Amino acid sequence: MNDENVLKVGTNEMELVDFRIFKYEGDEVYEGIYGVNVAKVREIIRVPKLTELPGTPEFIEGIFDLRGVVIPVVNLAKWMGVNPPEEADKNARIIITEFNNILIGFIVHEAKRIRRINWKDIEPASFTGGSGALDKSKITGVTRIEDEAVLLILDLETVVQDLGLYSPSDGKISKENEGFSGNVLLLDDSHTARKIIKDALVKMGFDVIEANDGKEGLERLEDLADMYGEDIEKHVKLIVSDVEMPLMDGFHFASHVKNDTRFKGIPIVFNSSISDHFSEDRGIKAGGEAYLVKFDANTFYDEVARVVRAHIQ
Repeated sequence: MNDENVLKVGTNEMELVDFRIFKYEGDEVYEGIYGVNVAKVREIIRVPKLTELPGTPEFIEGIFDLRGVVIPVVNLAKWMGVNPPEEADKNARIIITEFNNILIGFIVHEAKRIRRINWKDIEPASFTGGSGALDKSKITGVTRIEDEAVLLILDLETVVQDLGLYSPSDGKISKENEGFSGNVLLLDDSHTARKIIKDALVKMGFDVIEANDGKEGLERLEDLADMYGEDIEKHVKLIVSDVEMPLMDGFHFASHVKNDTRFKGIPIVFNSSISDHFSEDRGIKAGGEAYLVKFDANTFYDEVARVVRAHIQ
């Protein structure tokens, strides 16, 4: 990949694999436009011969061996409960994804292109409900593309949890809180993720201030600056931030924090489902003192404790 094509730290941009799912709506074929973060995509391949798994739901097509790793494969159209046209499979591909340190393949009808999009152009999903398996809880954001078409960014982690292929830690911590105190600012657009992380931080002894995205996180920091003035770094012990968030991502948020003399001394820990080394490197360059993959409670405790202790004056 050429240097000019690499996403720079703090640009508030992401790259999406644009893929399509076709379905009948009455007598018409509807083209559903979806996206997944390139950082979660290992590769895109033609559909190989799959080994069926007896007793599994029909949308789990089977498994196959990818260079010595057994990959489960989910048919997204079947999972969504859509009725595709017969010719939909002629350009079918498997998107091999990696997140939370697991590999899973998703069959889509067409992998179209890679799009670079600014997070400020991605809005949180505001619709409610939906037909079949697809509803608001499975969408992390929406954005407009050409011809005013709408692209939906799928929350594949939620899909995988629903399928029982991955479950996050329940947040149990096997250690004492060792006297931690003060405020922690927590940024994550997922209510479920915020609850798990908040519970872990509260068990450590912290008071938690929540924000849905980087933009709201900066607003919370301004509120705290008004409250504590020049002593803000003594009262706000840590920032824990997700990476993928509508409006402003975690890296762009961190660049704002580290360029503000009032906040630059507050340590940042990134906590993301993206498990590739490139994103970890970007997190450290953005000013993070740790990059964690969601979610192991005791690893989280160890890293948070390490970072906070390093800043105790």
